[in-house]
Amino acid sequence: MPSRPFLSRLPILLLLLAFMAVSGLAAHRIAQQLGLADLQATGLHRLDLYTASLEREIGKYAFLPGTLGLERDVLALLGHPGDNALAPRVSAYLEQLNERAGTLAIYLVDTTGHVVASSNWRRADSFLGEDLAFRPYFRDAMANGSGRFFGIGTTRGEPGYYLASALADESRTLGVAVIKVSLEQLENSWTTVEAPAIVSDENGVVILGSVADWKFTTLRPLDEKTRSAFDQTQQYNRRALKPLGMNELRELDHGARLVRIAKDGPEMVSVYPVAGRFLAQSRPLPGTPWTLTVLSHLEQVDDIAQSRATVAVVVTALLFMLGLMANERRRHLKDRLAAREALQKAHDELELKVEERTADLSAANQLLQDEVTERIRAERTLRAAQDELVQAGKLAVIGQLSTGIAHELNQPLTALRTLSGNSMRFLDRGDLATTRANLERIAQLADRMGAITGQLRTFARKSGGQLQPVSLYRALDNALALLDSRLAQANADVCRSCPLPAPIALCDVNRLEQVLINLIGNALDAMDGQPAPRIEIGCEVVGRKAWLAVRDHGPGLDDEVISHLFEPFFTTKQAGVGLGLGLTISAGIVRDFGGTLTGANHPDGGAVFTLEIPLADEAERHD
Repeated sequence: MPSRPFLSRLPILLLLLAFMAVSGLAAHRIAQQLGLADLQATGLHRLDLYTASLEREIGKYAFLPGTLGLERDVLALLGHPGDNALAPRVSAYLEQLNERAGTLAIYLVDTTGHVVASSNWRRADSFLGEDLAFRPYFRDAMANGSGRFFGIGTTRGEPGYYLASALADESRTLGVAVIKVSLEQLENSWTTVEAPAIVSDENGVVILGSVADWKFTTLRPLDEKTRSAFDQTQQYNRRALKPLGMNELRELDHGARLVRIAKDGPEMVSVYPVAGRFLAQSRPLPGTPWTLTVLSHLEQVDDIAQSRATVAVVVTALLFMLGLMANERRRHLKDRLAAREALQKAHDELELKVEERTADLSAANQLLQDEVTERIRAERTLRAAQDELVQAGKLAVIGQLSTGIAHELNQPLTALRTLSGNSMRFLDRGDLATTRANLERIAQLADRMGAITGQLRTFARKSGGQLQPVSLYRALDNALALLDSRLAQANADVCRSCPLPAPIALCDVNRLEQVLINLIGNALDAMDGQPAPRIEIGCEVVGRKAWLAVRDHGPGLDDEVISHLFEPFFTTKQAGVGLGLGLTISAGIVRDFGGTLTGANHPDGGAVFTLEIPLADEAERHD
């Protein structure tokens, strides 16, 4: 028979177990909800970046098919497809245009659907003479004036995005101009991001993806009608189009979903998990029937929730034990009351002595306040000077980026010049429809130029100087976006090693972006002349500090340079290139954040600059 003391403690033990279970479940649920919310915010940001990059890539070529109608020889050949003397000349022109534009192919199709001129006319597998009347982009262009289509080529089996525009003279439609664009480079850039992304068509077929094994799979089963249509159009060149194995678990707020991707066969080669539970966030792509989906793995969220639940259970047990201990200590309160009375008497005597010293301290305090006021005034003056120096540094960075921005604006400006001159000729002829179409294309190009310059305006504005919680990954993404043209011009490979969730630092986002742009720009300068420069960016959290390192693969720093790195006007660049203030300004900005900026040589070669800044407290993140 159980003893009476044990039976008396049994309800207490049962109550303790109940409290531990409830607290563990509550902590697990709350941690999981917070982790999902953070993952959703990061996913939305990634959707913005992916959408912008895809629109920018397609937008570079959207105007090109229509501009072919400005060439007299092109219209002449479409008007007389059997002109054997004119066809080679037009094909040679398309060949040169294809090389300059960086497209896969450019070709002309007459009203019957036959290719009469092509940029690949010299190849054995040329498109010349092919009947493409069955292709949807040809039918759409003939019916509506333009057509867009993603598919796999029937000749070479090469996937690409087709942009088609109908070409006409003053009386009739003469044919269709087609541009085939490769999106492989864009896919390769997506592989450096921490979460996989896919683009699916209106039938759920994955046409683009950062995981190679996911391409040309389906998000849902295809019916026989759809597969028959694919066979007729040969959109996917008779690919198997197997299901990806994605099952939806439940829906979340703001259109997000929890899904599971089953492991099918051997493990896929990828930099991130490709099987298990994911947070799926989708967005339709403007101007296309496609849908962009970002998949964020839930492994880290589940691990954090499990650890928080364990901590909650342990804390609950400790609090319960502390309560029992407090109950025991209540018996000793009477003895402590007598001691407290004695301490109160000694305190009163001490107060009398403190009052005697107060007069002396008041005079000294007044002198100290006057000195503090003077120091504050001097600090404000110094801060104003530093802010002007920081703004000058921003303008210097913008000057360095001007070449890349000019390159980005060159294509739209060339098209604007051509379209505006052409519109005047059509206006003189009284062709208002063609003039209206040209003006619409001019408006689209102007919108694109406005998007390019918008990022520069945001970066160039003066910072308010107020510290606030900032996502390091978002600041890094913005800095890389501003340097995108320079990175592409240098053919630089940026490798990021940044764990999730994103560290939230207490700093000024605009100034932090300036520091990152300066460090990445210096890394590019150190590797000037290399055919394939590589920049490595790593991030980790150590205690209450966030560490971000930028490493180049240049010649490194000698001891003399390291000893003078952060001195004003010291530079290793050629005369006339920079003032030697970039690292000095950056170090001052980081110091204002309460952090440090250091530079050293990496053991495996090259230089590495390490940024250390404090993390934001939980209370500051929710303010």
